[in-house]
Amino acid sequence: MDDFHTRLAKRLATLRQDRGWSLDQLAQISGISRATLSRLEKGEVSPTAESLGQLCTAYALPMSRLMMQVEEAHAPLIPREEQVLWQDPATGFQRRQVSPPAPTLTGEVIEGHLPPDERITYDSPSRPGLEHHLILQQGALRLALSGQIYDLRPGDCLRYHLTGPSEFSSGAEGARYILVLI
Repeated sequence: MDDFHTRLAKRLATLRQDRGWSLDQLAQISGISRATLSRLEKGEVSPTAESLGQLCTAYALPMSRLMMQVEEAHAPLIPREEQVLWQDPATGFQRRQVSPPAPTLTGEVIEGHLPPDERITYDSPSRPGLEHHLILQQGALRLALSGQIYDLRPGDCLRYHLTGPSEFSSGAEGARYILVLI
């Protein structure tokens, strides 16, 4: 397992321990089994996008903030080849943290690539109310936000506050997009 995944596993364990929660308590709060949580914290398995979403919701922590906490560098410029790329082992979804990590700044830019005919569902936002700007670069993307459906084509920008469940579904070409969080 690479350094990033090792740091992520340790950070997940620290978040739970800092709150004084047992694995059983976190399992109840997050909806993830105790066994899976244990394996995630030991770095035996890599989390999926959905499980990271559930954990971030339990901790009231945006996923991008969790990823920044795992970063080592805090430079104002981060070349593309040094940007952290995380891949969901279940769907192949790739998430690149484009913005350099900056604990004192809140805006973030993320690049996402959802392979063809895949879907990722989040039961609730990690931090309700964050403003999102999603710009589809390639492919097709259907985004369901609290039951409202949006079909995006390349060049479309969807601006919204994330307050409820969301689902990202790609078409036959997959979907590549930029997500700006404010």
